[in-house]
Amino acid sequence: MNWLFKEEPANYSFDAFVKDKKTVWSGVRNPVAQKNLHAVKKGDNVFYYHTGKEKSVVGIARAAANAYPDPDDPTGKAAVVEIVPVKKLARPVTLAEIKADPFFKAFALVRISRLSVMPVTDAEWKRILTYSP
Repeated sequence: MNWLFKEEPANYSFDAFVKDKKTVWSGVRNPVAQKNLHAVKKGDNVFYYHTGKEKSVVGIARAAANAYPDPDDPTGKAAVVEIVPVKKLARPVTLAEIKADPFFKAFALVRISRLSVMPVTDAEWKRILTYSP
């Protein structure tokens, strides 16, 4: 599977992530985003998306392990996942570019723009990569 994880760069940028060499993706509370996070498996690909002013896919990460229960959630319902950086894209792929491409009309980033963890089909993954070879 492929995923897109969103983060405010002022909070945790892709460059900070690369410097750290790994992170635990946590703090996701939206039920749909949590459902998606629960489905992440070791080896899954992840687009790292900067929100806020940037609004663009900036890098690629990989799930280092399957999602597991969030140790900070007393209910045991929330999941977290450890991810590792793979590479920074040659150039950011902006939300404006994605929205302008009719290919992406059904893409969750276009349809449900506030969702912080979303699936990306293989075709969507490949198409985004064509914008930043």
